[in-house]
Amino acid sequence: MAESPSYSRSDDSSPVFLRALPFFQGVPEISLQKAIGHLVTRPYPAHQTILLEKDWGGSVYFIQTGWVKIRTYNLDGKEITLNILGPGELFGEMAALDEATRSTDVITLTPTLISSVPAADFVELVHTEPLVGVRLAQLMAKRLRQINRRLQVRETNSVARVADTLVFLAEGQGISSDQSGMQIPSLPHRELSSLSGLARETVTRVLTKLEKKGLIRRTPDAIFIPNMSALDDIIH
Repeated sequence: MAESPSYSRSDDSSPVFLRALPFFQGVPEISLQKAIGHLVTRPYPAHQTILLEKDWGGSVYFIQTGWVKIRTYNLDGKEITLNILGPGELFGEMAALDEATRSTDVITLTPTLISSVPAADFVELVHTEPLVGVRLAQLMAKRLRQINRRLQVRETNSVARVADTLVFLAEGQGISSDQSGMQIPSLPHRELSSLSGLARETVTRVLTKLEKKGLIRRTPDAIFIPNMSALDDIIH
């Protein structure tokens, strides 16, 4: 049931969107056309469960617009947010590759438009196009490095942990601007709390401290980081 959308629609722009993704740059058109021949694009409302842990997966997903969180639970039943993904990113590839059940939940944070391709089509593309395999390995290596770094930072103080969470989001979905530095989405403090492993009140207090020091600037829709190096210095 989790993978069933509220409704679906035909979107002629979706193949164009996928072709423009860096993940597929350089892939021969004939191979890419075959891989997206059964492409489906679906809108999801905010707070919609797209995938559930332990479900069998039949698709790989590409986010066109909106944001999703990758969620699991620890042994005590506490929710842990592993990642926040946004436009241009993909998920569901692990279950497709090893033909296993989903390892996490995926929940929309905002209204989200997502394109999906059958797992079999995606796996065939990986098998036939070495470049796609390399890109996939690079993506997994990047995510593993990020998780390892976040685990190391969890042994430090709360300011470093919140700073690391902001840098983590900037590396994944930051938008660079000469005028305002790096821009990241202004997520609910509950999500930042889950990402950093801190209480929500602590996250709110640290964000205020970082803002007073000029290390970030907040608006209702975004957090601006004027100097990434200065924020990174707090972590190390």
